[in-house]
Amino acid sequence: MSITTVAAYAAPSANAPLERTTVPRRPVGEHDVLIDIKFAGICHSDIHQARNGWGEGIFPMVPGHEIAGVVAEVGDGVTKFKVGDRVGVGCFVDSCRECEYCKQGLEQYCSGAGVSTYNGVGKDGEPTYGGYSTHIVVDENYTLRIPDGINLDEAAPLLCAGITLYSPLAHWNAGPGKKVAIVGLGGLGHMGVKIAHALGAEVTVLSQSLRKQEDGKKLGADHFYATSDPKTFEELAGTFDLIISTVSAPLDFSAYLSLVKTDGALVNVGAPEEPISLNLFSLIGGRKTLAGSMIGSIGETQEMLDFCAQHGLGSEIELINADQINEAYERVIKSDVRYRFVIDTATI
Repeated sequence: MSITTVAAYAAPSANAPLERTTVPRRPVGEHDVLIDIKFAGICHSDIHQARNGWGEGIFPMVPGHEIAGVVAEVGDGVTKFKVGDRVGVGCFVDSCRECEYCKQGLEQYCSGAGVSTYNGVGKDGEPTYGGYSTHIVVDENYTLRIPDGINLDEAAPLLCAGITLYSPLAHWNAGPGKKVAIVGLGGLGHMGVKIAHALGAEVTVLSQSLRKQEDGKKLGADHFYATSDPKTFEELAGTFDLIISTVSAPLDFSAYLSLVKTDGALVNVGAPEEPISLNLFSLIGGRKTLAGSMIGSIGETQEMLDFCAQHGLGSEIELINADQINEAYERVIKSDVRYRFVIDTATI
């Protein structure tokens, strides 16, 4: 099988509607797998990047780093996969493999030459194009195995949303005896609730309103509070061992830090476009930590996929056709999705 160009949906320029086009794919190398993409999740970060919210993008841009599909071809040196295997691709497709972080199995923090799945530049000097397409070629070492226990469409968002929440929950030891709060019940947050519950933590959702309270309880939340109610911050002061904020809008971090126990942590996985301000006394007063976390390594992402399969966890999705992508972007901005849009790439 030889594929040099594939159908895709791309933003031709910043803020332009996505449209159907074709993009090149490299030939399958010795350690590459050609993936027939079946489903691609829509992440809020796709919108940030397609609209230059995080800086100058590379256009035309084919977003998509929540990719689930089937291996269609393997290079001569591939040992990890065979044709027909169910696989996924997350937020990066290569790293330098030599820096201290790559050697520690923390490729997501590569200090050398990390390569994003899209809006990046590969080691061949060519721009990378993401999962809003029919096929992608990826090094086997940056390809994930999707266990049989998860449907491919529900697995796609795990490659970003799932690992983005699993990694800090695991790192900060969420589990039995720990009180964990998830800020925002959206594409990221709903997976945080599911995973934290499966890990055995006592889980609270902090949402702007009580509109999604019933959903939150069904997903595994023990408690649900509206952050628009000032009484919430009085009632929950000093309650949580770990708070994970998934929202992409600036928060009053001092207010949220008041909910953290001494020696607890507030971890941000959402990425607002605007800078934040912070009164440092909200940290000093309880030896608290304000931290960030970004996706996970290849090894940890595989661990997350296996964990989700073991516990029957998939993403809550709304399956759409490719010609609905632009509409879906507007709905994501309005938080009008429960809880992740997934593109059926057969419609591209």
